[in-house]
Amino acid sequence: MSDVLIRDFAATDVDAALALNNASVPDLNELDREAMHRLVDLADSALVAEVDGEFAGFCWVLTPGQPYDSLNYRWFEQRYERFVYLDRITVLPQFRRDGVGRGLYAELIRRYRGTQSVLTCEVNLQPRNEGSLRFHAGLGFVEVGQQHTDGGKKTVSLLALELPPER
Repeated sequence: MSDVLIRDFAATDVDAALALNNASVPDLNELDREAMHRLVDLADSALVAEVDGEFAGFCWVLTPGQPYDSLNYRWFEQRYERFVYLDRITVLPQFRRDGVGRGLYAELIRRYRGTQSVLTCEVNLQPRNEGSLRFHAGLGFVEVGQQHTDGGKKTVSLLALELPPER
């Protein structure tokens, strides 16, 4: 296993992140450059993972009160006062199972424990993203709801991971 470096998202990451995001459809919604910039600007944290100096994946999260019209974000905002919403996370296929996703999640937990009560996200049930469902279950996420999105084309499992208090 290679060393995974987690760092803050930079302007130089946009092209690689946009290509990876759009290669990850339907697990993620497609974005154009303008939408990516808008989402990164809304993000409380935007992170990149590198393996041996090479871009390997990214994620970003939003906290409550953002002007973000995502049905899934709004679902969590209606139910939790203190939460962090993982809008998207994806890893290049050649780096999967190398600890990249776990590294990104570990950094999010480190940053938000003690300030937010739960880390939230959704995973597709239809079309089913079995790998992501297993991964999140292994991290301790539990389903707190389900909803249909994209006019009924998708069904998502809404997941939450309790964040431990700061030590």
